[in-house]
Amino acid sequence: MPTNFEISDDFIAEQNKANKDWLAEDLEYLARKLDRRGVAIDKVIESAVKLRVAVPSWGVGTGGTRFARFPGRGEPRDVFEKLEDCSSINKLVRTTSAVSLHIPWDKPESTDDLIEAAERHGLTFDAMNSNTFQDQPGQEKSYKFGSLTHPDGAVRRQAIDHNLACIELGKKIGSKALTVWIGDGSNFAGQSNFRHALERYLESMREVYAAIPDDWRLFVEHKLFEPAFYSTVINDWGTNYYCARELGDRASCLVDLGHHAPNVNIEQIVSRLIQFGKLGGFHFNDSKYGDDDLDAGSVKPFQLFLIFNELVDAGLSGIPGFNPCYMLDQSHNVTDPIESLVTSSIEISRAFVQACLVDRDRLAEAQADCDPILALTTLKEAFTIDVSPILAAARQQKGGAIDPVAAYRASGYRTQKGKERPARVGVSAGIV
Repeated sequence: MPTNFEISDDFIAEQNKANKDWLAEDLEYLARKLDRRGVAIDKVIESAVKLRVAVPSWGVGTGGTRFARFPGRGEPRDVFEKLEDCSSINKLVRTTSAVSLHIPWDKPESTDDLIEAAERHGLTFDAMNSNTFQDQPGQEKSYKFGSLTHPDGAVRRQAIDHNLACIELGKKIGSKALTVWIGDGSNFAGQSNFRHALERYLESMREVYAAIPDDWRLFVEHKLFEPAFYSTVINDWGTNYYCARELGDRASCLVDLGHHAPNVNIEQIVSRLIQFGKLGGFHFNDSKYGDDDLDAGSVKPFQLFLIFNELVDAGLSGIPGFNPCYMLDQSHNVTDPIESLVTSSIEISRAFVQACLVDRDRLAEAQADCDPILALTTLKEAFTIDVSPILAAARQQKGGAIDPVAAYRASGYRTQKGKERPARVGVSAGIV
C-alpha cells in the first residue's frame, strides 16, 4: 500500500474512457437543442470551465449534531491530511482548487510546510475563518457569554487578537480575505443589552478591519439563531449590511443559505446586497428547517438556481465592484464527506450553467409587460434543461472525471485512507 494514496490523473483518464461515447452522444443532442435557441454550447462549456468554488477544510471531516458525532473511516487528522482530501475533490471536479481554512482547527506548526503542501497538491487558500465561538485548550478567557461583544474588555481583546493572528497567517499563505462569524447573543430575555452588544461588536470589528491589508476583503457573516436562541448580535442581512457599511469599503456581507428564517426570499436578499454594493460572497449549503448545513442543491435546487439567476444577471449587467466569492460550507454526518463535496460542487456548477441559459431578453420583455406566466416559464425553461453533459464536458476538458462519484468509488480512496489514518479520539470537524 502506498504511504499516501492519491487518485492519479491517469486513473481518471482511464475511467473516462468508459463514459466518453455517451457523453459525446448527449452533448450532440443538447447542442442541437440549444442551437434552436441561438445558444452555442461551446460558449456555455467555456463558462462552466471558469467557475470556481472553494471547499472548506473542515468539510472533509465528519461533522456532528448537538447530541453525537460518529467518526468516519479514514477522516483527516490534521490540516495536511485535509489538503490531501481537498486535492482529491479538485482532481475529480476541477472547480475547487481553493481551500478555506479555519483557525485554530487548521493552524500548522510550520507555515512553510503548509505552503509547500498546498503547492504540491495544486491548491491555493481562500478566505481565512476565525473561531471565537468555542473555547480552545489553554485559552485564558472563555467565550461562553460572547467574544467580540462580551461585556468584559479582556475577553474582547482576546477575540480581537485571535482575528488579527488569522490575518497574519493568511498574509503568509496567500489568502486575501477574512470571514468573521460569531455565536454571540443571549438565551434569555434581559440577559444582554441589544444596543450595547452591537456597539461593542462594531468597536471590536473596527480594529480588525484596520488590520486588513489594502488588497484584502472582510466578510461579515450573519446567522438568525444558534447557539444563541433568544437573540443573536449579527442576526440578519440588514444588521450585516449596516455593520459592513459602517466598517468601510473593504467590508461586505457573506450569505450562508442556512442562516435565514424558513421561507425567506434569499434570492431577493442577494439582489439587494448586489444593488447596495455589499455582496461579498456565499457559504453554499442547503436547508430544510434551519441551519441544517445539508449538501448544496439537495433540498431546494430551484432556490439555488434563482440565486444564481440574480448573480448571472448582475455579472452580465457589469455592476461595478461585483465580484462575489463562492465557498461550500456543509456538515457531513452520514455521508462520505468527499462524495458530498464533489456532488455539491457539481450542483453549484449546475445552477450557474442553468442561469446562464436564461433568455434574458424574453425575461426582460415579460417583466416590462407585467406577464408573470411568461416570466416564470422563461426561468423554468432554463431550470429544467439537463445540463449534465455540459458539466461533464467541462470537467473532462480540465482533466477531471466525467462521472466523479463513480471514479472516486472505483479508486478505493476511502478504503486506502482508512488504512493510512487510524482513528484518533477527539477528532472534530466542527460545524459553522
